[in-house]
Amino acid sequence: MTPVEATLLALGIYEDTGNLTYASTTSRDAAALAWLLDPTHGVNLGEVNEFLHHPVTDAQRKLLQELLDACEFLEIEGHSVIITMARAPAFNDELSTLAARLRDFHEPDALFLVVDLGDMVQVVARSTTDAINVGKVAQMLGGGGHSRAAAAHLRDVTLETVRMQIEHLVRTHARAALTVGQIMSAGRPHTLSPDMSMTEADGLMRRFGHEGFPVAAADAQGQETLVGVLTRREVDKTLGHGMGDQPVRRFMRTGQFTVHPDDSITALRRRMIESNWGQIPVVDANNAIIGIVTRTDLIKLWDESALPGRRTDELAARLRRALSPVQLHLLALIGREVDAMHYDVYVVGGFVRDLMLDIVSRRALALDVDIVVEGDAITFARRIQAKYGGRIVEHRRFGTAKWLLTRPDAPVDVAALLNGLEGAAPADLPPHLDFVTARTEFYAAPTVLPTVQQSSIKLDLHRRDFTINTLALCLNPDRWGELLDAWGGLTDLRAGLVRVLHSLSFVDDPTRILRAVRYEQRFDFAIEPRTVELLGDALELLDRVTPARIRHELERILQEATPEKAMRRLDALGILRQIYPSLSMTATMAQQFIDLRACRQAGDADPQLAEAPIERLYLAILAYPLRAEEMRALQERLGLRVETRHLLRDLSILRRALDRLADPATRPSQVVQILDQVGPVSMALLPVLCDDPAVLEHIRRYQAAWQRIQPDLNGDDLRRMGIARGVIYRNILGALRMGRIDGEIHSRAEEEAFAQAMAALI
Repeated sequence: MTPVEATLLALGIYEDTGNLTYASTTSRDAAALAWLLDPTHGVNLGEVNEFLHHPVTDAQRKLLQELLDACEFLEIEGHSVIITMARAPAFNDELSTLAARLRDFHEPDALFLVVDLGDMVQVVARSTTDAINVGKVAQMLGGGGHSRAAAAHLRDVTLETVRMQIEHLVRTHARAALTVGQIMSAGRPHTLSPDMSMTEADGLMRRFGHEGFPVAAADAQGQETLVGVLTRREVDKTLGHGMGDQPVRRFMRTGQFTVHPDDSITALRRRMIESNWGQIPVVDANNAIIGIVTRTDLIKLWDESALPGRRTDELAARLRRALSPVQLHLLALIGREVDAMHYDVYVVGGFVRDLMLDIVSRRALALDVDIVVEGDAITFARRIQAKYGGRIVEHRRFGTAKWLLTRPDAPVDVAALLNGLEGAAPADLPPHLDFVTARTEFYAAPTVLPTVQQSSIKLDLHRRDFTINTLALCLNPDRWGELLDAWGGLTDLRAGLVRVLHSLSFVDDPTRILRAVRYEQRFDFAIEPRTVELLGDALELLDRVTPARIRHELERILQEATPEKAMRRLDALGILRQIYPSLSMTATMAQQFIDLRACRQAGDADPQLAEAPIERLYLAILAYPLRAEEMRALQERLGLRVETRHLLRDLSILRRALDRLADPATRPSQVVQILDQVGPVSMALLPVLCDDPAVLEHIRRYQAAWQRIQPDLNGDDLRRMGIARGVIYRNILGALRMGRIDGEIHSRAEEEAFAQAMAALI
């Protein structure tokens, strides 16, 4: 590249981005400019400055004022468009400067400056969005340019004719700023039959929580045709009049009001006003219902920060920072493959939440994420397996599939899978990827597991626990990095709030009570006040949750970096007492949690302590103050695993023996008899629970010497000495060991004499 070429390209970037200040400026613009400004390319900034800062002449200033006064503001497909016209037959300066001034002043999405110069009409066009390609408009007028800047010269035409042509071309070719397809709930919605009873319709509304259903009638070929819509209001009134046995057709709102996925939001708004329907079915080119869009979807657009695509570049950059090249490549490949099936695909939940918080989580490092397919995830998984290999594990009940990528008995085609990715190796692949069919769910009764049905991404997100976990990131190529925030998750993330999606959330699943505290303390958030009220009202329902589910949620809390914070909060909210009345989290226990981590991380850490699952050790600290019968009851309430039960039993033995272990007069053999009953993990943990020097010294001496002391004699020796076999062997050998430990027996001869004496007493 020559210095002249580099200067020209730099000038273009400065001009098109308003010196990197326009809202449409991206990091790619800045990166390209930074590359050009490398000294090796020789950009002449003096030339750039001269061309960018040319003064406005008197003629230009006069014409600029006329154009400002003549600005006509249009809204086309959700975009702001300005067309301004003037006559200036004696004008011979350039017009692009005036276009830049007008654009900077009004900041429209597109600007068309039309000036009659006497012998011709000149058009100068600027755009700040790819949705309005001014180069294409100028080309159809006989000119040219690129998508963001263009011009045309027309002869033998009037200003008004050119203006009408421009508006027609923009309306014809502009893409909607936001389309119905971006905000609708995709997937065939539940429909009602006109002949269904109002009582049956009421049951469906209660089950799925919808405020309205499309009503569709099937023809002889089974093709459904929209005939109306039934809302909650009509159902309630009808049932109130005791007419639940009447058919839906009698009370539905009749009509065939629909929209298409590519329709603009303006068209949708007009359709809702015309029909007075709060739910408008979305149909494809064959008039088949493929989704639904509601009045609530429109209301949510008032929050511009939550609009789909508003943060696309930012989120794409966050993905690049959080993921390895192989992980990023896999997600992009999945997006392309799903797109080829005409499905939409999203990464959802905790991964997106952590991405927005700039947290590189464990799930990001392992690419352990939920990939939700708005379609059939199992069909997609089979397709991708057939193309790239690996193994698929299906769960048809829930519409999920796990794609195993590192199985030696089912290898993947690494060359095809990582095609074009330099430096990638099979070892870089994650163990698996999880594909989930977008689904909705309903609970037949409180605390029971839900019934699920295939649905849309928006309804799939609505079944989740908290708003901060309802964010979804689109992977389809044309929407890559688009954030879907249907339930206000981004707002609550910014405010640092943990909020349930609806008032029955804790009733449906009381384990969300523990989850709310876990998220609150992990992110240093606050549980939203109304959510705290709902949590308190649902506490008693924890009694109906199975031990395994309670234990699982507790263990996840105890696996956090600083679980004592969450445990103190559980105690303050009365949650621990609800799980088991004697369970609490004191300040002393919180300090013991901290001490435990310090002990595990110390250079001379006991291997038994360092290798044990930390959640098991935390549970032992919680249970340590309990009486033996309380400890057994807690084990049943939480369904504790065998290893944890053994640890709690050992600690119970140690706690009951503390007085003896603390007494310096206690004989070494008595210490050994106590400590022989317990495992090494409990002894390694006891220093965290007890700081009595005498106790710790007894344990130290037991581990260092006493536990290894054994008598010289064994069973064979006793047999050769003529002592009859029996329980006496164990008694003799045990007594010999205790004598050795206490220093009362010093030699083999003394052991033999002691054994003979004991045998003689039988």
